[in-house]
Amino acid sequence: MHVLLTAGPTYEPLDPVRFLGNRSTGKMGYALAEAFAAEGMQVTLISGPSALPDPVSPGIRTVRVETAAQMFAAAAEVAAAADVWVFAAAVADYRPAEVAVDKIKKSGDTLTLELVKNVDIAATLGQRKRPEQFAVGFALETTNELAHAQDKLRRKNFDLIVLNSLRDAGAGFGHDTNKVTVLDAAGQIVNFELQSKADVARGLVSLVLRYLNPTP
Repeated sequence: MHVLLTAGPTYEPLDPVRFLGNRSTGKMGYALAEAFAAEGMQVTLISGPSALPDPVSPGIRTVRVETAAQMFAAAAEVAAAADVWVFAAAVADYRPAEVAVDKIKKSGDTLTLELVKNVDIAATLGQRKRPEQFAVGFALETTNELAHAQDKLRRKNFDLIVLNSLRDAGAGFGHDTNKVTVLDAAGQIVNFELQSKADVARGLVSLVLRYLNPTP
């Protein structure tokens, strides 16, 4: 079984030294790659900029990218052949309309940037998903968490969505722990209490396998 997995942030260049990004470290995505590999699956890990070293487990192929466009191109190359898609990356929604060739010099009291929307990787690939493929998305929300996650699950053709809330201490970006809620299209909810991201990853992989191989 082949798993396509995105992880980490994307960096959208503004000039040769600056970029727009976010605080994602890639820890959750990398932990998921290791957990899938431990179950004997082949994993293509498409990672945005992360300080984490490439996983060394057999079966994990790491593809390093920087921008949302690069991540989409890399994911689109392998999506058709993958059985499971997991979109754990924190992809930038917007990028600068123009990238300055030289460093932008400080002048005046304000700087106005024009931003344009990036491709929605999960939604675009979701339109191509075959019935036998299984897609898992992630949502990091600050308000109306369940409603936003359920809407995202429907719009992006996910089978499961993993909800993080910034209201939960020790969860989300930068932590070694996580606390998540998993929703499926039928409205069923599974809660994972605060624990290490490695343990959350193993629990999520076990849950995915239960959906892929349901018992009578």
